[in-house]
Amino acid sequence: MLATACPQRTRHPESIMRILVFQHIACEHPGIFRDFLKSDGIAWDAVELDEGQPIPPLDRYDALWVMGGPMDVWQTDQHPWLVPEKAAIRQAVLGRRLPYLGMCLGHQLLADALDGACKLMAKPEIGVLGIETTKEAHRDALFRGLPAKAKALQWHSVEVTKLPANATVLARSPDCAVEAMRVGDQAWGIQYHVEITAETVPQWGCVPEYAKALADRLGADALPKMEAEAKRELPAMTLAARRLYDNFMAVARSHKAARGAGRAAQ
Repeated sequence: MLATACPQRTRHPESIMRILVFQHIACEHPGIFRDFLKSDGIAWDAVELDEGQPIPPLDRYDALWVMGGPMDVWQTDQHPWLVPEKAAIRQAVLGRRLPYLGMCLGHQLLADALDGACKLMAKPEIGVLGIETTKEAHRDALFRGLPAKAKALQWHSVEVTKLPANATVLARSPDCAVEAMRVGDQAWGIQYHVEITAETVPQWGCVPEYAKALADRLGADALPKMEAEAKRELPAMTLAARRLYDNFMAVARSHKAARGAGRAAQ
């Protein structure tokens, strides 16, 4: 596994799968997916956009992952790097047709970058809560083999309210109509968190914006209970994460093989 502070200088052999990861705060990284990437020998480069790290050329990579963060998609004045990030997402998904996976903020950025819309929720989703997949998810390449109903970690106050063109809803919950979506045939956004580890909740509880949102929604003493609920559900969530990861990598490998075949034919 390779995660570097300067991905623009990284070089990998052409045969190795390479994933670019956009991060918006250090503690929101690929989580349990890092273990899967390491065991599979897959290289990945993290760009910490909130720290001013530049976005490298997308042609070096086989997939793009975009993680969560405490900022909102419309806060471009406070976080001007959101503007080039959205442009890079558009280029990746529409221009280069890279397999894309966005989680929480990464889900919202996928919608916003492709002319969808996001708004503040009337009732924020915070806690270990239920989600339900749609009938379209049963035939979806990313959601294949995942349970129709599951518990997931939620920690968001914004939701996708307008789908991008060519988007399909894959999961929902009582308080959020778009818990997951596919755009086209190889870009996915997931509002809930599938990447969590045992350290996720206590680490995120130290982020001021997240701590305030949790206290406002569930009370000042809610963190220990939320941590216990996440720990109880972690084995099932880890199994689901592994299935989702394997499904995504199958799409990414197919894309890489097709791109290689196209180059060979030129």
